[in-house]
Amino acid sequence: MKNIFKIIIAAFLITAPLLMLAQPPHPPGGGHGSTENDPVPGAPVGEGMLLLIGLAGLYGGKKILDIQKAVKEKKS
Repeated sequence: MKNIFKIIIAAFLITAPLLMLAQPPHPPGGGHGSTENDPVPGAPVGEGMLLLIGLAGLYGGKKILDIQKAVKEKKS
């Protein structure tokens, strides 16, 4: 019985991409080529990167402090 379920799942995973085809994109609006239709014109990428690096540094620092605290308690 378990083999039948495995076969059905495998058949679905093989045929699913053939059945789920993407729709063609919609035609562009009236102001094609202008910046009016941009969802976020001039989005600042650099600021997000600095925020990500800063948060990663804080997280890494917290982990290092936790490890040092655990080693100190283990020695005591």
